[in-house]
Amino acid sequence: MTRTTNIAKLAVALALFLGCGPGVAYAQEAPDVAARAWALTDIRSGEVLAGEHVSERLPMASTTKIMVALVALREADLEEEATVSEEAASFATPAYSNVGLLAGDTLSVRELLMATLVASGDDAAYALAEHLGEGSTRRFVEEMNREAAAFGLEDTRFENPVGFDARDQYSSAGDLARMTRLAMGYPEFREMVSTDYATITTQHREIELVSTNDLLFTYPPATGVKTGTTPAAGPSLVASAEDENESYVSVILDAREDRFAASIRVLEHGFATYDRKNLVLRDERYASAGVPYRRDEKVDLVAKENVSGLVGGDSEIGREVKILKDLPGSARPGTELGEVVVTVDGVQVGKSPLVARNGYDEASLWERVWYTVVGISSRGVG
Repeated sequence: MTRTTNIAKLAVALALFLGCGPGVAYAQEAPDVAARAWALTDIRSGEVLAGEHVSERLPMASTTKIMVALVALREADLEEEATVSEEAASFATPAYSNVGLLAGDTLSVRELLMATLVASGDDAAYALAEHLGEGSTRRFVEEMNREAAAFGLEDTRFENPVGFDARDQYSSAGDLARMTRLAMGYPEFREMVSTDYATITTQHREIELVSTNDLLFTYPPATGVKTGTTPAAGPSLVASAEDENESYVSVILDAREDRFAASIRVLEHGFATYDRKNLVLRDERYASAGVPYRRDEKVDLVAKENVSGLVGGDSEIGREVKILKDLPGSARPGTELGEVVVTVDGVQVGKSPLVARNGYDEASLWERVWYTVVGISSRGVG
């Protein structure tokens, strides 16, 4: 892909300087990433494009807060006010990642979520969990686990809302990528995780927030998402980036190298290796079907919608046409009479209805009789 700014090129050059290898030479070969697990996925389709140990259950530190955001965005009024408890404020000490909340501080749910996602405030996450759990952090964590199960995240479980190391606090690179894709469906989440600096306000003072995600300052295609570090999880990062019509999520768990440089390398692999192309074009003919009771007439079937997909240099593209077994007696232009299903390397990436280009009228009684007579004659009688 072509970069549209010189700054972006400088960011990639920085990643190369830090030991990331040749930027556009990956083509088909996945990058070498020093991490316990990693994954690269397409945001639009959710397809896993590259990775290692994608399904391994591992500690995930503060990337946990992506699920906190999902629950909050699904269930909460972002403008309602919440009061910070003594327990939540106890996390505003140097031992924790915090934004300095005090017991009795009053903020909106939106501001607590900003502090949770931008500055990774453990104090803000606990205050948010208590508020949305009706005073019970445990109740909120149970809701996080219900959401994970509902989303089919089989390698994910939570024991606390911030990602502290615990036996039953784990996820996988694949699940975190899926979790992020779901969260990216909310405009509020996209806005928050792409914010580098912000200010929140209590009844007494303003609190400045600075993103913990260095990619927002060094890598222009970056659009988020969340850092995480604990003794068991190691340095971890869920990152997203977008350029033109492509967007990717990379997940690095327990990095054994600079997690930001590794994430740039993984994301650049996506941009260098794949193109998003229209694999089915709207109004293009993909099949024809015989008109009922008219042997010599056919109706052209055209795609109702574009279907796009990520395509690599050696990708195999399949288009399977399915036509209704029993066509209606008449059809107007635009009547759905089938569909075309598109696959890339055997994986379905989308489908489009096939509709009649011109339509046709219902056959007359004479046409039906003649169709039957000719059919019997062609098979022979006796």
